[in-house]
Amino acid sequence: MGRLIVEQIVTVDGFAAGPDGKLDFMRIPGPFDATDRGQIAMLENVDAILLGRNTYELFSDYWPGKTTDEEPLADFINETPKHVVTNTLRRAPWGDYASATVEVGEPRDTVRRLKHCYEGDIVLWGSLILAGALLQAELVDAVRLRIVPVLIGEGRPTTPGLRHARTLRPVEIDALPSGHVTLVYDVL
Repeated sequence: MGRLIVEQIVTVDGFAAGPDGKLDFMRIPGPFDATDRGQIAMLENVDAILLGRNTYELFSDYWPGKTTDEEPLADFINETPKHVVTNTLRRAPWGDYASATVEVGEPRDTVRRLKHCYEGDIVLWGSLILAGALLQAELVDAVRLRIVPVLIGEGRPTTPGLRHARTLRPVEIDALPSGHVTLVYDVL
């Protein structure tokens, strides 16, 4: 049975997006090669990608045209099965690659079903409202935070809608030369 990993890129002060929803803070100077190597190692166990509608739209506008020469994760993201949780889209094209599967209905039911469909991990990127709802429903197995060394003062939290505390157990801490820090937690 697969596990659900929620991965967020966040600022040091804990925001996953600026107040306007923009991700400008991700464009800080510094080498990303060490970060990408750690990311690639994590993705070796991932069988599927889960996205909310907004993150799907951002990703589908960006990733299908990229190659591994430009973005080390391009082949993985473009070729791995993707599931989009949405009640508004009827189809989810992905450029010249296989379309993402549109998952209509209750996100909890979708995740329970997907965990039985995949033996490896399922990674949920971005999709803040969906991530909060799945943490609330106790369906998230691990949280992976990639912290960017920048403070923005205000913005969108990583888990909007989470109404009760969840206890996490640290599994991995990786400080990178770029100033990025990766924190991995199991959700208890």
